Amino acid sequence: MSNILKNQMFDEERALYGSDGIEVDNCRFDGPADGESALKESRNIEVRDSYFNLRYPFWHDDNLKISNSEMTEKCRAALWYTNNAVITDTKMHGIKALRECSDIRVEECDIISPEFGWSVKNIVMKETTAQSEYFMMRSEKLEFDNVNLKGKYSFQYISDSVFENCNFDTKDAFWHAKNVIIRNSVIKGEYLAWYCENVTFENCTIIGTQPLCYCKNLKMINCKMIDADFAFEKSEVEATIVSEMISIKNPKSGTIKVCDVEEIIMDDKSANGIIVKTLSKKEH
Repeated sequence: MSNILKNQMFDEERALYGSDGIEVDNCRFDGPADGESALKESRNIEVRDSYFNLRYPFWHDDNLKISNSEMTEKCRAALWYTNNAVITDTKMHGIKALRECSDIRVEECDIISPEFGWSVKNIVMKETTAQSEYFMMRSEKLEFDNVNLKGKYSFQYISDSVFENCNFDTKDAFWHAKNVIIRNSVIKGEYLAWYCENVTFENCTIIGTQPLCYCKNLKMINCKMIDADFAFEKSEVEATIVSEMISIKNPKSGTIKVCDVEEIIMDDKSANGIIVKTLSKKEH
């Protein structure tokens, strides 16, 4: 087999199975044979300007580069059990992409993939847009910069991760997250980060109802909270909020410094959090 495969079409089962050291340039994985697993068990592969319309193309691969390519809705479960991959300027539009993978870099990509990124680790994602439900569930060591996400139930059970300059429109995000830092980001959605532990929000804007309940060692530094009601219930929290809030309810412990809050609800004997208003409405 030549090291460079150019302008070809592949539709058979395991068309390039077990390849090592090939370049795939302007090829199509499509056709009537409807074959699966085109590049399974391959290594040292570079893919450019190619089109994937068949299932399971990149399973158990190592040292993979994909650029300026397209994985369609029919390209299901595109990357599983793959290590050391760089994916740039690529459409990833098939369900269940990126599972059980490690050391993956995703840049300038467009992701439309329910259940994307389950049980992965050491993932860098930059300058990327994503639409997904249950995005990045049970994953660890994520590093995101300038990622725009629209979805539901994102980042549940993740750990040891950093997010910067991101915009997330997603409900029930960061549930049970552990050891996570989010900086300079906007997070919109209901019921943010319940049951999280050792999570820090810094210079963030948080929008939505009932955020940040049942948290342990929650820190908030110079954050805005918009449309936030019944916040911090049962949470251990140290917070500086530089906006008004609708209501705070029964924080378990810690100190919440807030510009102003319309209602403070302390009807639980075990709630010992301290709430300090730093600017009254009359001073606006």
